[in-house]
Amino acid sequence: MLTRTDLRGRVPSTVELRATLPRAEMDVEHVLHRVRPVIEAVRDRGVAAVLEFTEKFDAVRPERVRVAADELRRALDELDPAVRAALEESIARARKVHDDQRRTDTTTQVVPGGTVTERWVPVARVGLYAPGGLAVYPSSVVMNVVPAQAAGVESLVVCSPPQAEFGGLPHPTILAAAQLLGVEEVWAVGGAQAVALLAYGGHDTDGAELTPVDMVTGPGNVYVTAAKRHLRSLIGIDSEAGPTEIAVLADETADPVHVAADLISQAEHDTLAASVLVTTSEELADAVDAELERQVAQTKHVERIGTALAGVQSGCILVSTVEDGIRVVDAYAAEHLEIQTADAEAVAARVRNAGAIFVGPYAPVSLGDYCAGSNHVLPTGGCARHSSGLSVQSFLRGIHVIAYSEQALRDVADQVVALANAEDLPAHGQAVTARFPG
Repeated sequence: MLTRTDLRGRVPSTVELRATLPRAEMDVEHVLHRVRPVIEAVRDRGVAAVLEFTEKFDAVRPERVRVAADELRRALDELDPAVRAALEESIARARKVHDDQRRTDTTTQVVPGGTVTERWVPVARVGLYAPGGLAVYPSSVVMNVVPAQAAGVESLVVCSPPQAEFGGLPHPTILAAAQLLGVEEVWAVGGAQAVALLAYGGHDTDGAELTPVDMVTGPGNVYVTAAKRHLRSLIGIDSEAGPTEIAVLADETADPVHVAADLISQAEHDTLAASVLVTTSEELADAVDAELERQVAQTKHVERIGTALAGVQSGCILVSTVEDGIRVVDAYAAEHLEIQTADAEAVAARVRNAGAIFVGPYAPVSLGDYCAGSNHVLPTGGCARHSSGLSVQSFLRGIHVIAYSEQALRDVADQVVALANAEDLPAHGQAVTARFPG
């Protein structure tokens, strides 16, 4: 079922690999012209424009943007107890991991009387986007809110598209997750108009202020991504998330049942989702293909999964050795990378580029999606070569605080003047010498 690329006997250069390896096509630039009028309308007309676009794109017009507190409580009260217990476990594990990521301020004495302190200050207000398209993602609420809270962000608002089925409210599981996490502010708005409203703020239909945010995080479709790109000079963003990806690096020891199930699990997200197998074993590749045929037919979303697995973004790469496989997955830089080889921990330790690495047969990507404690908001499209997933650090800013005594400045004054003159910026030097007349 998976298109094969045979690299046995040679491993192409990094340039060739980046051009050869399967990758989802998502042209954000192509939709910017459609997103720009939406953003400008929200900037100019606020909630009135938001509700017009919501009615057009989501086929529902909420009475107001902000969800009432009693709706949040009701959603949690009516939540399936098994789902509530699972969300509580997911939250507890995520808090445990993310609480350990909190940075502490560090003061360095550069010279006697001269110190530089790095203070870690949280972003003041953050908008967290929870998609509501082909699937509903309460897990994304958890993954965005927990690190923001651990960072000390004081003001949070969750945005999620309104659903006609639920009377213009976001999906009740989204509302219940927000209530479990202690988030008091939820807006029923999705798409590019949500990002614009978060950036510009406005007034709700009842006159209440919708305060703009300093940063927007969370996954979304290409229109959400385009809006984040367009507005990133006004707001901070986490990343430009593309379709989800899984790569599995496997040898002959891997179980084809497990490998096929894991490839299917990510293909279930979207027809553009990427499922890539990199293996040293042609026998395993054959067995995985057979398992895909068997397992896909038994899934709920057969057409969506089949389209994703057959797309140009998915495939099987045959390599001669595990070492060659590492070179391939490093060039691919998957959002999710599974290592299903002999001595998987040692292999995983040699990988440089991945959003998250899942080691061995009992750490599937699905575990990370929900209950590993790790964060599932991860870099896509090869961005794992240079970017990290969402974490506490995403919501913190390092601020240097410089304190020098008179003598400490006097001792370095000549060096400051010399460098200022070398750059033809003499006033820089004079700002120092002015403090020491004569």
